[in-house]
Amino acid sequence: PTPRHPCQPPPPLPAMSALLRTPLPLPALRRALASPAAFPRRLATARFRDVPQGPEDAILGITLAFNRDTAPTKLNLGVGAYRDDHGRPFVLPSVRAAERTVVEDELNMEYLPVAGDRGFADHALDMAFGKGGVDHKNVAVVQTLSGTGALRLAGELLSRFAPNHPEKEGGDKQVVMLPKPSWANHKNIFQDSDCVVKSYAYYDPVTKSVDYDACVRDLEAAKPETAVLLHACAHNPTGCDLNQDQWKELSTVFKEKKLLPLFDMAYQGFTSGDTDIDAFALRQFVKDGHKVMLCQSFSKNFGLYGHRVGALSVLTENPEQAKAVESQLKILARPMYSNPPLHGARIINKILSTPELAAQWRQEVKDMAERIKAMRTSLKQELDKVGSKLNWDHVVNQHGMFCFSGLTPEQVKEMAVKHHVYLTMDGRISMAGVSSGNVAYLAKAMHEVTKQ
Repeated sequence: PTPRHPCQPPPPLPAMSALLRTPLPLPALRRALASPAAFPRRLATARFRDVPQGPEDAILGITLAFNRDTAPTKLNLGVGAYRDDHGRPFVLPSVRAAERTVVEDELNMEYLPVAGDRGFADHALDMAFGKGGVDHKNVAVVQTLSGTGALRLAGELLSRFAPNHPEKEGGDKQVVMLPKPSWANHKNIFQDSDCVVKSYAYYDPVTKSVDYDACVRDLEAAKPETAVLLHACAHNPTGCDLNQDQWKELSTVFKEKKLLPLFDMAYQGFTSGDTDIDAFALRQFVKDGHKVMLCQSFSKNFGLYGHRVGALSVLTENPEQAKAVESQLKILARPMYSNPPLHGARIINKILSTPELAAQWRQEVKDMAERIKAMRTSLKQELDKVGSKLNWDHVVNQHGMFCFSGLTPEQVKEMAVKHHVYLTMDGRISMAGVSSGNVAYLAKAMHEVTKQ
């Protein structure tokens, strides 16, 4: 090539399209690739620059606000996780013992099958339905990412195989009815599963108890094939459960209206302290011939929050149906998360297959439930002691991990701003976070925001 004068500017660099067509010496190629002109300007534009900031999760956002608070008296009573009487996260001794044994076994770390650990699945079925309560061959069951994952898989299965009923609301979409109120994430889960979400009456804010008559009226008006979500025990957020006679009557309503029972069992053992007693509603529906769907979480009753251990079970008429449904659940799970975690399932297997550990675990579940009951009693006593004139009987009448306090959103805000006590905006108190050391402070704060 003709030599270039030192004062003469270099020739313009070719575009990328030209680079691909024309061979260049290595130095020139390097110079070309280093130039912004080699690439179209649109590729430099941020693809997600116009994505809006989303709101914090209604429940998990409470922890973020709590963490920002520097007050020494602050209390986080928003997230449903058990704490000991010193306010510390509690690892069950039976879980520690089982974990040590699992580690000592020096097992491999291979992937689980898409459906999860079969031994764990059998334990989950026995725990829910009772040993011999169902023929395992008639149940499609997969290990899931805790209860949330089970609910999402249930929603996807319902959505994909929604019956094309001529009277069905929402066109071809599956209708899922939730109690009003329900866990905040339920609505998101089923909406994102492309189901039509509706509600049925459940709680009476005046009596602070179940509005059973309104509940039955709404369910009797539901269309056939509607999936109805039922909290098996320790209703979240109200802590208000049906009694055994009401569950039996409701089972009849489901039969007459051809409704699909979808049980969410996240707190088995936290109502009575006995996992068998807390499974009454589910087992009654099965006894009455319902082909139920069941979502289980093992986060609370085993304290395995971070291990994300759950199960989805679908009761069918025969082994062929169960195999078909399970095959579809695996097809749904594979592109979603491929397969479930291993370690938590191994811990549960070890506990439930070892008689001594199983007995120890059952006692620990009872102890957790009893401590929460004791805190309910203490809270009501402290509210009376500080001079509250309001009726707080519902604090001790409700069950499980939560107390639906009756505090308004404005009072909840005042609890946080003035007293550094953090609850969900609907006034739900996680009684598992109340201790003998903070119950008096909590009662005083509740009295201050509610007194006339």
